[in-house]
This record gives sequence, structure tokens and C-alpha cells, in this order.
Amino acid sequence: MTQFGFYFNQAECIGCKACQVACCDRNDLAAGFVLRRVDSYETGVYPASSLYHVAATCNHCANPACVANCPTGACQKSADDGTVFRDEELCIGCGACASACPYGHPVVLDERVSAKCDGCKSFRDAGLNPVCVDACVMRAIDFGDIDELRSKYPDAVNNLPCLPDSAETSPSLLVTPHAAAQEEAFELIIL
Repeated sequence: MTQFGFYFNQAECIGCKACQVACCDRNDLAAGFVLRRVDSYETGVYPASSLYHVAATCNHCANPACVANCPTGACQKSADDGTVFRDEELCIGCGACASACPYGHPVVLDERVSAKCDGCKSFRDAGLNPVCVDACVMRAIDFGDIDELRSKYPDAVNNLPCLPDSAETSPSLLVTPHAAAQEEAFELIIL
């Protein structure tokens, strides 16, 4: 089965949040809700401190916790490309999917319905990229068949100290890490 996923070049990300804004706009999300989130982390102590960013969304996991924990079957995995999506007619907004995901995705909106990244399926069906890919000013995000992405970015990893262990859900995520992101001691900061 084909498995699609994201590649993220963390070493190039400047934390501008253009990907986050584009995703919010495309999904018509109210203030305070995001499907792609850019977090910033600090490591070290001055004068040897570093800052890095993580632009994250649904990792379209091989073993998605959201699908396994959805009581109505609203969270599903596509047989065509392995992406995880939500059937809005089946979603009751219980939040089980959001609680189960170790990556903090999906989200439950004010209307008591969940929302999640589907890799901009309607855009992809029209031959376009997900909006986050095209919005990234540093071209630090890519999307496609995860095996092709592994070949294209052979030095990428999917385990970093700031992320949950990939053994939990087998995320379809590859990252070229910033050097500081490999350090065990880090702190989430608000910019």
C-alpha cells in the first residue's frame, strides 16, 4: 500500500508560521485553532544557546491512534494513499481522537466537531500541493509518497527528543533536524 507523508527540513525553518497561517486560511479556522502548528524550542545556556522550530501537523501514521480510538469510525485511513482523514458525517465531536494522538492532532473545534489535516486532499486531487508546502518561504516542507521522500532525503530521521517516540504510531514524517534539536534538554518557548 502507498503511504503518503510529510518531510520537514527543520534546519531551514525560520519559524515564520506562513505554513500555519496558510493552513488556517484554507480550512477557515477560527482564531485559536490550528491544524499545522509551529512550535519553538530553546536549548543550551547563553552564550551557547540555540533556537529551533517544529512545524507539525497530522503525521498520517501507519498505526494512527486517532483511528484506533474513534468510537464512531469517523477517523479513517485512506486505502489509496495512507493519509488519515475524518468523515464529518460520522464525527460526534467527542474528542477521543484528539486525546489519543501523541502528537496533539486532531483538534476539537467550538462546534464540538473534530478537525484534522487530510494533506489537502482536494488540492492534491487537482494536482496541487498541500497549502503548507507552497506557503513555506524556505521550502522546508515537502509531501508525497514516504518511500520516495526517504530516497530524496536520505539523512532525514523521524525521532527527535522533542517529539513522541515514533514506535508509538509509526508516523509518516521525515525530518532533517537542526543540530540543537538532537539535544535531550530543551524548553518550549513562546515567541
